[in-house]
Amino acid sequence: MTDLPIVVGVDGSEPSLRAVDWAADEAARRGAPLRLVHASLWERYEGGLLAPDRDEPPERMLIEDIAAVASRRARRRRPDVEVTTEVLPEEPDYALIRESRAALLMVLGCRGRGEIAEALLGSVSVTVAGHAHCPVVVLRGSHDNQARAGIRGRVVLGAGEKPAESAAARFAAEEALLRGVPLRVVRAWRRPVHATGEPADVHERQAAEILEEVLRFAPAGLDVDRRTVEGYARDALIAVSRQADLLVVGARRRPGHGLQLGRVAHGVLHHAACPVAVVPELS
Repeated sequence: MTDLPIVVGVDGSEPSLRAVDWAADEAARRGAPLRLVHASLWERYEGGLLAPDRDEPPERMLIEDIAAVASRRARRRRPDVEVTTEVLPEEPDYALIRESRAALLMVLGCRGRGEIAEALLGSVSVTVAGHAHCPVVVLRGSHDNQARAGIRGRVVLGAGEKPAESAAARFAAEEALLRGVPLRVVRAWRRPVHATGEPADVHERQAAEILEEVLRFAPAGLDVDRRTVEGYARDALIAVSRQADLLVVGARRRPGHGLQLGRVAHGVLHHAACPVAVVPELS
């Protein structure tokens, strides 16, 4: 049990309601309250933007109705979870980043595929993931807007330079234990272009050593397997996301400079086939 809430950014769209479903399941799993936040400088939304999960006619609706629809959805999904709502008259990214200071987890929907969808993802989700003070989960993967229980039975961690000591590794291990599924730790490796004559297995061994660190510090009872993959980390993680229920990556925090998502985190946020958790790391 925890007093810290799981916070969901809601905007009336079906993807944001899918995020509500997913977050409600996580809140039940963790014994945490659920907090639904709608932030906008608009006074009203067009009814056409709202999901059909409501009894009201498809007309212009007050922004308070967006939070009310999300709240009803959460309570139907998980009646045992405490649900609160908040409507904030400000830019969503600033509001959600501030909310993350007192959150266990932040959950955001993803609008789907295509250039317009990716631009929408970048406008809020990437900004929040890059500056939040708690782990941020972006609901990639299922484009039918239905949140389902994990069907692949695996959490995947993209291993950084110090995975055993990282917040991302701890988060991934906790998620796997909570779900009762194995944790797969993946480390990509490449031989530098300038390293002519240097055996490739040197770099593969270095990747394997990093994975051994994860195994050494894995919690008791956690089923962990390791994979070294030759190639770019972004491509390797996108590929393995097709067999995962959750992909976890770290974001490096530098004092005075905020988070540094890097190319790998940006890539998986835009292209992974499953939900992606971005976990802040301290340098």
